[in-house]
Amino acid sequence: MKVLIVKTSSMGDVIHTFPAIEDARRHRPDLTFDWCVEEAFADIVALHPAIGRTHTVAIRRWRKALLDGATWREAAALRRTLRDCRYDLVIDAQGLLKSALVARQAGSPIAGFNRSSVRESSATLFYDATYPVPRDLHAIERTRRLFGLALGYQPDLSTLDSGIVPPAGTLAGTSGKTAFLLHGTSREDKKWPVQDWIETACLVLDRGMTPVTTWSNEREKAVAEAIAGAVPSTVVVPKSPLADIAAFIGRSELVIGADTGLTHLASAFGLPTVAVFLATEPGLTGPRGQYASTLLAAPGERVMPAEVVAEAERLLALKVGASTG
Repeated sequence: MKVLIVKTSSMGDVIHTFPAIEDARRHRPDLTFDWCVEEAFADIVALHPAIGRTHTVAIRRWRKALLDGATWREAAALRRTLRDCRYDLVIDAQGLLKSALVARQAGSPIAGFNRSSVRESSATLFYDATYPVPRDLHAIERTRRLFGLALGYQPDLSTLDSGIVPPAGTLAGTSGKTAFLLHGTSREDKKWPVQDWIETACLVLDRGMTPVTTWSNEREKAVAEAIAGAVPSTVVVPKSPLADIAAFIGRSELVIGADTGLTHLASAFGLPTVAVFLATEPGLTGPRGQYASTLLAAPGERVMPAEVVAEAERLLALKVGASTG
């Protein structure tokens, strides 16, 4: 049975889908999976060994050029490709009108959340089968339940396995243990102050780890350079392909990150991961993992670097204890 997953974005949402695929692999070994995702996140989808073919969409880019002939040619080519694959089932794991429209292009039966569960009720107009999943559950659990209902099994929610391992790759200029500091995020109100990142870099260096950071735009580059300027031992990874960054993160001893997709990736790798949430509620979408922890800023208060590093030390000790126990 050939199944197409539609979960186009964001990076965190894509990563939250991996445990559902692991459930399906265990319960339904007869299934094969392909995925349709935004072109920017194709390298993330490729991390999961159960995914055969990755189809890419460019909704974010297409919206900026709706009258361009090239946009319509790309969309038509995707439609032809999806239909040629002849999927037995499409699971819209995103529950938005845009994802439902993408799912429709395959010309196959579509499964998704029902009207009381879906994120945008208009999406259900395109579904052939809908399933109730409570909205007050974490996104990972919601997706696992949806897959189980659509594919006919009961997931074991007492366990959590993303099924991914870091790609091969080494980071030049580092030796020994590294702590990856993921300061970049999409919204200004999610960003931890630069001085707090500098203090955190000092604290992890004092604990025998080399601070590592990276950037993807000019604003993030300025922050990365400020950290390295204040803590010269910091290794700054220049803007790089997502697969390379994933490899570098995956070989870190520790990850400390803002509310960003790469922080979710670190927790999915099973790394000790501390997420710093300043403006968003992590309860339904925060990083999940055996060694993942989220520190949430209380109204009018700060999350302090010493607090973050203390939590990191706790997670590191927990992992060491599990490996030696």
